[in-house]
This record gives sequence, C-alpha cells and structure tokens, in this order.
Amino acid sequence: MDDRAMTFGERAVGLTFNPSGDPLVSELKKLSAAFIDECNHCREQATDPEVKRMYSLAVTDAQTAQMWAVKAATWRS
Repeated sequence: MDDRAMTFGERAVGLTFNPSGDPLVSELKKLSAAFIDECNHCREQATDPEVKRMYSLAVTDAQTAQMWAVKAATWRS
C-alpha cells in the first residue's frame, strides 16, 4: 500500500488485513471498497435524511457481503 491515507471504503473493508496475502481476497476488498466509497460520496451529497439512511444501509450491507465473499474465498473444505 502506498503512503496516502486510506479512503472510507478501504477502512470499512479492512483493505490491509489479509494475513495470507490471497490475491482474490485483495480483489474482493478493493471492489467492495470502491462501491462503499461511491455510496459514501452520495450519502455526503444527499440532503434528505431518508436518502442518507438508505446509503448507510447500503454501506453496511456491502460490508456484510464483502465479509461473506472473503469467507467463501478462504474456505478450506
């Protein structure tokens, strides 16, 4: 990772936490972070509290989806 500050989405998915160094885990987290960053940007621009709430829910559900995807990617039968 470079020296720049992590984005909200990168922090939200724990982008730098990948003890195994699995490239699929990294990709899943990067894609999820980008989606979360876009939702966060839209939430910051919104003026309607209900719209802000919906974006917040989308962020939470994206974090949940990312965690399940990482679990699937690292599952060992």
